Amino acid sequence: MERYAAGFRASGVPWAFATTRSPEALAPILDGYGQSVSPEYDATGRELGTLSHVLRVYLIDAEARVRNIYSVSFLHADTLLADVRTLLLEAESAAAPAQTVAATAGTRDPRTGYVEGVYTSRSVGLAARRGAPLDLVAHARTRRPGLPAIPEPADNALRADRVALGRRLFFDRRLSLNGTLSCAMCHIPEQGFTNNELATSIGFEGRTVRRNAPTLFDVGFRERLFHDGRERRLEHQVWSPLLAANEMANPSVGAVLDRVAGLDDYPEAFRTAFPGRGLGVETLGMAFASYQRTLVSGPSPFERWRYGGESDAISEAAQRGFALFAGKAACVDCHRVDDAWAPFEDGAFHNTGVGYLAAMGPAETTQEVLVAPGVVVEVDRAIVDAVSEPRPADLGRYEITQDPDDRWRYLTPSLRNVALTAPYMHDGSIATLEEVVAFYARGGVPNPGLDPLLRPVVLDARERADLVAFLEALTGDGVPALVGDAFAAPVGERRDTAPTP
Repeated sequence: MERYAAGFRASGVPWAFATTRSPEALAPILDGYGQSVSPEYDATGRELGTLSHVLRVYLIDAEARVRNIYSVSFLHADTLLADVRTLLLEAESAAAPAQTVAATAGTRDPRTGYVEGVYTSRSVGLAARRGAPLDLVAHARTRRPGLPAIPEPADNALRADRVALGRRLFFDRRLSLNGTLSCAMCHIPEQGFTNNELATSIGFEGRTVRRNAPTLFDVGFRERLFHDGRERRLEHQVWSPLLAANEMANPSVGAVLDRVAGLDDYPEAFRTAFPGRGLGVETLGMAFASYQRTLVSGPSPFERWRYGGESDAISEAAQRGFALFAGKAACVDCHRVDDAWAPFEDGAFHNTGVGYLAAMGPAETTQEVLVAPGVVVEVDRAIVDAVSEPRPADLGRYEITQDPDDRWRYLTPSLRNVALTAPYMHDGSIATLEEVVAFYARGGVPNPGLDPLLRPVVLDARERADLVAFLEALTGDGVPALVGDAFAAPVGERRDTAPTP
């Protein structure tokens, strides 16, 4: 190892390589990092004295916490350097004055200045997050203008201990296979409980996730979950990301339960929250659901105006936008506004042409590749394809029903807090509300299965601006408090798991 390291030191970088005196001394370190090493043999079955293993690179911070794990396919110098800079920024954030929730809650990243190379993320570093815990059960049960009571299943009524348990699990990175990914890393509180900076999420070891992370604000009111509507209960929803190979990558239900059972005081917390049952398949889902059900964001200025009698709660432009939304633009055909409240969705599936275009549209000959903040180059598509994972197919609701009529149909998203949850569509392919309005004004993308409710609408510049003003009035007044509560939540990380050489 010393001779091997000599070739790197010539660059002036203080490389340090370490090993042990024997395979026996090395074994507990490898076990601690979850590495498997096998001796190599020649054709006669004799050991060659060399070892083979799957390479993993670990990023470990100053507190001996494993912050990321890179596979060979996801080990790139730029990625590694960006992650190291993130750790350095955390140290700077810890020394800087804390950012207030009011200044950060509900912001989405407009990428202002990005093309000039001075782009800065508006996410708030862990060390700088400051917030106040909220009585989430009382918050969820508070009646608000234009909102019904939050639905509480008979078998999982809201309880403070279950909500606290689900909240803790939601922010715990240790629930992923390698202990580096939590639910909150795709559903980022200050980014609308979604991810404003990625069209589609990045999962385990950098693997591609096909779809945009939907917001969790007001998810307790929804009757169907996921873009393809494959689940109806929040209690069941969490198992899909926990077990998906490209998300949290756990190999089985049993593996997840074993992991949680071995973490801190989770078993005792489950026994308290679920008397006589403790930790299990159902109770883990119930805990997660309990927390998510409390993320009630309303009322919004629109609801205070329409249902609360506050005549000046929204601007005149937003009022004109609502008249268009409910009239000429016919948005209410899919995004319902009822007499009692406004769910802004219909629980149905529609083909807008977005999925069709991605699957059946003309092949791109070039692709823009971001090589540094603000630096984009055009690269021949064949070159990109040669070094990339094939783009996964996405047939929408068809994958659940196998009904050909369901190809490229996706669940109508709610528009509640829509100004906070860019980018839009199931694949995050539309960046701004202005572009969304323009897309629907064109009538979507023509295709054989295009929903008949979509049709071109002529809108002038003022009408489009009024529609956007209306959509921006759908942001809930409770967002800052919920983000502040999330900032106050404990974050479970890999700690003290790295053996000392």
